[in-house]
Amino acid sequence: MMIFRLAFQSLLNRWVTACLTVLAIAVSVMLLLGVEKVRTGARQSFADTISGTDLIVGARSGSLNLLLYSVFRIGNATNNVTWKSYQDIAKMPEVSWIVPMSLGDSHHGFRVLGTNADYFTHYKFRHGQSMTFASGGPFTDLFDAVIGSDVADALGYKVGDRIVVAHGVGSISFVEHEDKPFRVSGILAKTGTPIDRTVHVSLEAIEAIHIDWQNGAPVPGENISADAVRKMDLTPRAITAAMVGLNSKLATFKVQRRINDYPEEPLSAIMPGVALQELWGLIGTAETALSVVSAMVVATALLGMVTMILTTLNERRREMAILRSVGATPATVLGLLAAEGGLLTLAGVIAGTLGLYVGLYLMRPYIDHTYGLSLAIDPPRPDEWLKLGLIVAAGFIAGLLPAIRAYRLSLADGMMVRV
Repeated sequence: MMIFRLAFQSLLNRWVTACLTVLAIAVSVMLLLGVEKVRTGARQSFADTISGTDLIVGARSGSLNLLLYSVFRIGNATNNVTWKSYQDIAKMPEVSWIVPMSLGDSHHGFRVLGTNADYFTHYKFRHGQSMTFASGGPFTDLFDAVIGSDVADALGYKVGDRIVVAHGVGSISFVEHEDKPFRVSGILAKTGTPIDRTVHVSLEAIEAIHIDWQNGAPVPGENISADAVRKMDLTPRAITAAMVGLNSKLATFKVQRRINDYPEEPLSAIMPGVALQELWGLIGTAETALSVVSAMVVATALLGMVTMILTTLNERRREMAILRSVGATPATVLGLLAAEGGLLTLAGVIAGTLGLYVGLYLMRPYIDHTYGLSLAIDPPRPDEWLKLGLIVAAGFIAGLLPAIRAYRLSLADGMMVRV
């Protein structure tokens, strides 16, 4: 304890350089833990986006592509699924429920999803949570729309406002369905998923706004009014994808195989969890690279600490000589310098950990709102405690380098100090 007390007093005498060293280590620790928090938060946010869905069905394509465009609204479908195929899947005895999804339109850069009322009943997120309405309710009229919380916040919409859907998924569109505007019937409560950034309308509405369109453009000279389209048959001809829930999870592989071998149309059925694992496998290299960079930053901070102690060593030869004159052994001098390195590192680790959690507490609402990442403020996991312990141990070990030099100098020096 005496050595640590001496080391603490010695650092107090050089508090400016000591504080800067602690700050450098704290920032590096914040970066190391922050990268891990963001990595686990991103994985958890992706995993929490969909829950309770056994299969996602779409046109034949890669499983990742199907998962990204149907659940995360990223990318576009390669083809559609015919309404007959959708109905055939819905009639399978193993299928408990099925929710159609139709994508391809947007509103000020937010994706428009055509679906039916079952979507609000069966779609679950974050360990089986259901969607709730912050205001209003599901669509009851053909041209009703339910918007996510981010859409409402970004565009300042409230229930009853009128919106116009644009053709295509770009943030700027020159072709809009102005003749068939929608009324906001409900605003969903915040979920932290892509639902927050989606405009939901009925499948019949998607069919209605495209009733006088062909090949992605309005048919010249043909304009069917919103009132006239209400009297027409609006049964969908195709959808983009469908979410499927089964009566028993034991039937998952059987139904998946039947859909993949569906003879009428090339279809793909994927399990969301398996597709997510493929995604983690793809981005695992980038995650490893980020972790390596963070570790290198910590190593650089420790190197800076060693440099700081070494540069002040010559100035402290008188201090070492006085310690020797009052009975301190060379081993005590060695322990003193190693303890200084350890104390600096320990202070940096504590400051960095506290700084990270304060930053998380302050920035969490902004990150959640802006990027849709729900970062958990939970205690460090066992592996994170291990990393912090290793950093402190590395600080003690790094402190041995100047300590060994001080040990040798203390053996050579006496009370005679060279100036």
